Amino acid sequence: MTTANRFKRPLLKLSGEAFCQEGGFGLDADSLLNITQTVQRVHALGVQLAVVVGGGNFVRGAQLKIDCIHKATADYMGMLATVMNAVALQDSCESQGMATRVLRAIDMPTICEKWVRRRAVRHMEKGRVVILAAGTGNPHFTTDTAAAQRAIELGCDVIIKATKVDGVYDKDPKKHRDAKRYERVSYQEALAKNLRFMDGTAVALCREHSVPVMVMDMGVKGNIERAIRGESVGTLIEA
Repeated sequence: MTTANRFKRPLLKLSGEAFCQEGGFGLDADSLLNITQTVQRVHALGVQLAVVVGGGNFVRGAQLKIDCIHKATADYMGMLATVMNAVALQDSCESQGMATRVLRAIDMPTICEKWVRRRAVRHMEKGRVVILAAGTGNPHFTTDTAAAQRAIELGCDVIIKATKVDGVYDKDPKKHRDAKRYERVSYQEALAKNLRFMDGTAVALCREHSVPVMVMDMGVKGNIERAIRGESVGTLIEA
C-alpha cells in the first residue's frame, strides 16, 4: 500500500447521472469509460477501494411522482437501477484488468453477491474493487445514506462524493453568481445551514462516526487521486 496516501480505504460515491451525458438517460459509453478510468487510477494508488453507485440515470425513486406507484415501490425501482449501473461498471472495470466484486443489498443471487460485511472487507484486502449496489436495501433511504452506512461498516477513512460541482457552496452557484464555495465546513454547520451536498441522515451518520466527506468535481482529471494523497481539493466536511 502506498504510504504517501493520506487515506487508505476510501469510499467513492458516484451518482447515477455520472453514467450518462448531461440531462441524458441510461448508460453512455464515454461516461462509463471515464468512470472506469477514474476508478483505475484510484485503485492504482494502492488503496482498498469501495464504490457506491446511484441510479438516477434510470430512475430516481425519491422523485418519481406517479400516483399509482407507492413511494416504497419507487424506491425499490431506484435500487434496481443502481444494480444495473453496478454490473455495467463491473464489466467495464474488468475489461481494463481490474478485479471487482458487486455486492447488493437486495436478493438477486444470479446477478451479484449478497452484501456481507466480512466478505466485502476480505475482497478489499485482496485488492478487489468492491462495488456496492441497491443502497441499504430499504426504502426511504438515499444512496448518500447507504454510502455513509457502508463506509462506517467497512471502516473507510473517507467518503469521496464525486459530483459535477467543484465543492459545497452556501447557495446554488448556477443561480447565484456570488455563491461562496467552502474549502472546509463542519458537520454541524452543514446541518445547520442545510447545505445540500448529502441528505441530513447521511451527514448525521458521518458526524456520529467521524467519517470525513470530500465533495469535488470528478470531471477534473486527477482530482480524486490528489484528494486521496491529502491535497486540498473541493470541500472537506469534518468535525
